[in-house]
Amino acid sequence: MEIREGGLDDPQVIALLRLHAEGMLANSPPGSCHFLDLSGLKVPEVTFWSGWDGDALVVIGALKALSGTEGEIKSMRTAPAALRRGAGAAMLAHIVAEAQARGYARLSLETGSAPAFDAAIALYRRFGFAECGPFGDYRPDPFSRFLTRAL
Repeated sequence: MEIREGGLDDPQVIALLRLHAEGMLANSPPGSCHFLDLSGLKVPEVTFWSGWDGDALVVIGALKALSGTEGEIKSMRTAPAALRRGAGAAMLAHIVAEAQARGYARLSLETGSAPAFDAAIALYRRFGFAECGPFGDYRPDPFSRFLTRAL
């Protein structure tokens, strides 16, 4: 798998981001969904990556700078055809390594609390993420789970 920075104009990336949004909205109320749309992913504080197997998009992920010492994982999604093949783990490892290279002390994320998010939460836990309270601008929400890890 080749991980490339950018790709937000690629039709496969746009389609996977659309699928990501639909999945979030299908499992959490709209007010409890915190995914970024294309414009939100194109801001300077967000770095977006796409992972490719030849010409096929297999995974996406982003890192949002919260401060000089903290980052947030955003828009992690594996293409349905690539599930359970290690693409999500590879992207997560890439994001963690980038956060460490930037000198971040902490990396956090928000995800849903419905059973549909269990596989993602298990992946994050394998990478050392643990439950925490809301961070940044987030507020307590029964439809959100917050995870963090010290780097």
